[in-house]
Amino acid sequence: MLYDSSPVAIAIFACFVLGVVGLSFWLGRKGQSAKGYYAAHGEIHWFVNGIAFAGDYLSAASFLGICGMIAFYGYDGFLYSIGFLAGWIVALFVIAEPIKALGKFTFADALDARFNSRGIKLAVAVSTLVVSIFYLIPQMVGAGHLIVPLLGLPYAAGVILVGVAVTLIVVTAGMVSTTWVQFIKGSLLVFFCGILAALILGRGLKVNAGRSGSEDLTPQVLTVTADGRRLVNGQPQSRENDLRPVGTIQSLPARYGESRTTGSLRPLEYLSTLEDSQIITWAAKRHSDEAGSHTTYTPTVREGKDLLKPGGYFKGLSSGTLTDRLNFASLMLALFCGTASLPHILIRYYTVKDAAAARKSTVVGIAAIGGFYVLTLFLGLGAMTSGALDPTSSNMAAPLLAKSFGETLFAAISAIAFTTVLGTVSGLIMAG
Repeated sequence: MLYDSSPVAIAIFACFVLGVVGLSFWLGRKGQSAKGYYAAHGEIHWFVNGIAFAGDYLSAASFLGICGMIAFYGYDGFLYSIGFLAGWIVALFVIAEPIKALGKFTFADALDARFNSRGIKLAVAVSTLVVSIFYLIPQMVGAGHLIVPLLGLPYAAGVILVGVAVTLIVVTAGMVSTTWVQFIKGSLLVFFCGILAALILGRGLKVNAGRSGSEDLTPQVLTVTADGRRLVNGQPQSRENDLRPVGTIQSLPARYGESRTTGSLRPLEYLSTLEDSQIITWAAKRHSDEAGSHTTYTPTVREGKDLLKPGGYFKGLSSGTLTDRLNFASLMLALFCGTASLPHILIRYYTVKDAAAARKSTVVGIAAIGGFYVLTLFLGLGAMTSGALDPTSSNMAAPLLAKSFGETLFAAISAIAFTTVLGTVSGLIMAG
């Protein structure tokens, strides 16, 4: 089985979550006034606020989603990282200082101070709720998916656990506890992703043809029957009969001769070696009939250079049609401009003392977020060739990559991913 809960994983996860909730209670006495609750008294240091920016912004979509996109689709998944990071340029040059100078606690306060209009304040409040709700949904979905392999609990348990933990975090100390939760989460996320990237480079690349020597090239079929039973290749799904992990290298560049491994590689050397290798990727095709819904996972041997160039997933980069190009351009525009309007990002500018500190916070946030997104490229490519991918879920690429290095790292990465959800959701609740 790809997913097996263990006492080590449960212990590490419990330490992370209980530590975060305990910190919130300890900080609770510092957020008694309205200014303390919503803006942490404006006393957060700009460096702490900058890392908290990273912790707030690097959501489950950034960590789990982008790594999975790169692992399944190659370089095109990395374009999300570029778009997300570019949006901070708008935040730095257009938003940071004015938003700090105008408001007290929220973006609605900022516009109300400038225009003194109840209509504008109502419109901002409604838009904040709408954005927060739609941003909240994928975070809760990510939490549910993480709980299943980590603790062996049902999907719904993960959603409920996030709801309870976030309620405790927000109720106890408001922005004070939320800031420190996001600071710790952002620091740990970048640190452990750096460790994981170093391990990927240290392991290098190796040929892995599966357990039987040719098994990786055998299609797999997952069937969900009308009565809810799950079948793998026609047999009931069980611990012994489950979908195989995928994501392997078919062959290394000719310069390695008969060797099946490269040994440790430097970052640029890793990319160039992968570019000259052949990689086995898997595509899903679904159809339904009277027996149920069938998903067939079929392997394809692809050149590394094709996976490392843009256009493999986004048609707008390779298609000549105007519609495809406009679709891609609109996506990049949304990524570029969306950051500066996220409510849980905007309220962070009120936790520092002045506009200069707000600008410094943004610079620190850009540095931390930029470093993280560079790491996602290596995490995604490492997962693509790790032989540990779940063909049914791209979101689990990073945790399963960590699991290929050991149970402890898997537990730590999964727990950090869960606290990523806690940090982002608590920020959204504060903003809403």
